[in-house]
Amino acid sequence: MKLTETKLADCFLIEHDVFKDERGLFLESYNKAAFEKLTGLKINFIQDNISISKRGVLRGLHYQSPPYEQAKLITVLKGEVIDVVVDIRKNSDTFGTHLKFRMHADERKSLFIPKGMAHGFLALSDEVLFHYKCDAYYNPASESGILYNDAELQIDWEFLDEAIILSDKDKELPNFNIAPK
Repeated sequence: MKLTETKLADCFLIEHDVFKDERGLFLESYNKAAFEKLTGLKINFIQDNISISKRGVLRGLHYQSPPYEQAKLITVLKGEVIDVVVDIRKNSDTFGTHLKFRMHADERKSLFIPKGMAHGFLALSDEVLFHYKCDAYYNPASESGILYNDAELQIDWEFLDEAIILSDKDKELPNFNIAPK
């Protein structure tokens, strides 16, 4: 496992060791001891989620408000996405900064997203199978988010705006400057 730091504190891109032969491939997608050794973080993942999305579906930018924040380890199992993380930690030097990653299942990478981040992804392929581990249970009362096309954040989703498919709930998310954090 190889870890690459990003400009957002405690947000890491993880490249997995892949073992290939004539039968196919094998990789260890998560190992608690190895993760803690590489990151220095003690995370107790307690919930796994999978979403399936078709091309053009944008899910996000979502987060849970305190005290129910979630750290996540995300992996694209099938397809390709643009994945975006926004730092919403008010005391962070990178507050309001976003990172964008193009992630493809064939690359066998994961992204660790610490608590205090909004997260979203846009499906670029016909079908995306998206997996994420969470260190806290989903709490509907603390669910929050930021509008994907917020003018202040200026996220380039590299996709025609009129072709993006959003849930009704995501269409109603507030702008960054008024979203609870």
